[in-house]
Amino acid sequence: MVINTNISALNAADDLNQSNSALNASLARLSTGSQLVNASDNPAGLAESISLNAQIGQTTAANNNVSNAISFMQTMDGYLQQVGAALDQMAALAVSAQDGTISSSQLSDYNAEFTALGDYITNTATKAFNGVSLFSSSGLSVTTDGSGASFTTNGVDLGGGNYSTAAVATLSSATSATALSDVTAAISQLGTDRANVGANEERLQYTSQALSVLATNLTAANSQISDVDIATESTKFAKYQILVQSGTAMLSQANQNPQNVLKLIENI
Repeated sequence: MVINTNISALNAADDLNQSNSALNASLARLSTGSQLVNASDNPAGLAESISLNAQIGQTTAANNNVSNAISFMQTMDGYLQQVGAALDQMAALAVSAQDGTISSSQLSDYNAEFTALGDYITNTATKAFNGVSLFSSSGLSVTTDGSGASFTTNGVDLGGGNYSTAAVATLSSATSATALSDVTAAISQLGTDRANVGANEERLQYTSQALSVLATNLTAANSQISDVDIATESTKFAKYQILVQSGTAMLSQANQNPQNVLKLIENI
């Protein structure tokens, strides 16, 4: 039995320090809800979690882009619906203007309405969504995933082609038949364009759903790495509390052992 070096106390102090460190680490995990409080907790897991978080952010941003593009398409189609209604009325006016029983004054009234509707189509061709032209011969480029891949929609040139020809047509005894032909061609073009817009919107909706599922799965994978299991960690925390308390008691007991040497000295 020695006094200068209390091996029992040193061992007890070392065990107590380990238990105390484990208790503090468990407390940190419970208070933050994360298993990765420090990089040393799980270096490989931390690297994977960082990568997953980046993918989640990129996927969410891409889904926001797609959602904005869907709104763009829906706005475009809303205008095209009204253009279709205007063209339908223009076609009806062009047919009515060919009635030989109407007077020149009535024909002038038909032409006034026909021209006003043509002006509406011309004006609609200049509409924009958040500063971006809705109607252009070039399509809209949309980012469709977190890696930057893109999809380009079909453009609708409302200011040119069959639309512009119909928009500037007039009704008179000599031009009504031609005007009807121009409007009919524009209506046919509108059918094709609206079908393309619908196809673009459908494609983007499927993309948005896929991105939402991907973001959810990436979040679940990251959760397995970074999120703490409260039930399991609470059990560990209780265990470390007991070890710290018992370690403190044992250290106190180990420090009292040298007192027994004094009893030997007293008997000398």
